[in-house]
Amino acid sequence: MDAKTNINQPADYLGYWGDVYKNDFLNDIMPFWLKYGIDKENGGYFTCLNRDGSLMDSNKSVWFQGRFAFILAYAYNNIEKREEWLQACKNGIDFIEKYCFDTDGRMFYEVTATGVPVRKRRYVFSETFAAIAMAQYSIASSDKSYAEKAVKLFKQVLHYKNTPGLLEPKFREGFIAKGHSLCMILIDTAARIREAIDDEVLNRQIDESISELRRDFMKPEFKTILETVGPNGEFIDSIPGRTINPGHSIETAWFILEEAKYRNWDPELKQMGLTILDWAWEWGWDKTYGGITYFRDCKNLPQQEYWHDMKFWWPQCEAIIATLYAYEATGDSKYLEMHQMINEYTYARFPDREYGEWYGYFHYDGTLSQPAKGNMYKGPFHIPRMLLKCNLLCKEILSK
Repeated sequence: MDAKTNINQPADYLGYWGDVYKNDFLNDIMPFWLKYGIDKENGGYFTCLNRDGSLMDSNKSVWFQGRFAFILAYAYNNIEKREEWLQACKNGIDFIEKYCFDTDGRMFYEVTATGVPVRKRRYVFSETFAAIAMAQYSIASSDKSYAEKAVKLFKQVLHYKNTPGLLEPKFREGFIAKGHSLCMILIDTAARIREAIDDEVLNRQIDESISELRRDFMKPEFKTILETVGPNGEFIDSIPGRTINPGHSIETAWFILEEAKYRNWDPELKQMGLTILDWAWEWGWDKTYGGITYFRDCKNLPQQEYWHDMKFWWPQCEAIIATLYAYEATGDSKYLEMHQMINEYTYARFPDREYGEWYGYFHYDGTLSQPAKGNMYKGPFHIPRMLLKCNLLCKEILSK
């Protein structure tokens, strides 16, 4: 049994995979996006790339202007101080500041190659990704003004979130509800900004989001986090109200575990993160074909979305991170076994050995759905973040 499969020798296993994660980041994922994703003429980044990196659509996802800029700065701060990465990060942040804000201070969702607005959505996720990019760039460049911009943008997100009527609701009067997405993403956004600047709003929002998750979205009766609940956490017995997104829950689990670690492994937070992970794994892991499936119904009724049983790239990445965090938190071999299961499933299918980078979309049975490397939703974020975080986690665990 070699090191990559022998979890009975955790040091060898983690040493092997820690090296793989770093090597894949440095020699596969990052070179692909630096070669094909940088718009050297207009600034910013392209993400609509075919399997071989060729451009399919020059319009730009505003989410990914912030997401890739964050990855570049985070890698600079945590892996190697490569000037190329810092310059590429600033390229994206400059494009964001020049083209991606509307006159009301909100951000667009999609713009053309030259920055002309295409779409603006009711979400404030463009803002959260821009904020974490600015915070990490502030650390990398030692320019405190970008950390201050990040906090300002974060406070604006909270203003829109907390002021009734400012954001268009997802549903009308017949379905009054709130979603898991914004609650959980504010935890990670605040934590990333906190690395660059100290502001009381950051810790306060992390506490509020964690309390809201525990109070309103965690449902012990179904052993899950629900994606949509009533304004006060009420269970809504409908298709959206019963929907579970296991990958999303798993991502939330490692956000909670990371915060637990930040607080010297706070026992309540650690248990909360582990519980969410255990629940989501039970709902999400496909016991027939492997991998994390996309949607489930908490009453085991048929799911509505046609991709409900597909295996997307990002839930697999979140599960690889979360199982490593859980192993670091507990030392329990159960979580290392789960890590091995999801790691082997993912590495057997998603990396494209011929053209580089990873495929994004597989059918339930592990057959490839389509080979593109990017679009408005898939780009250089979940995969490189997983590789970066897991390299660091392996090193941290081994150091103990």
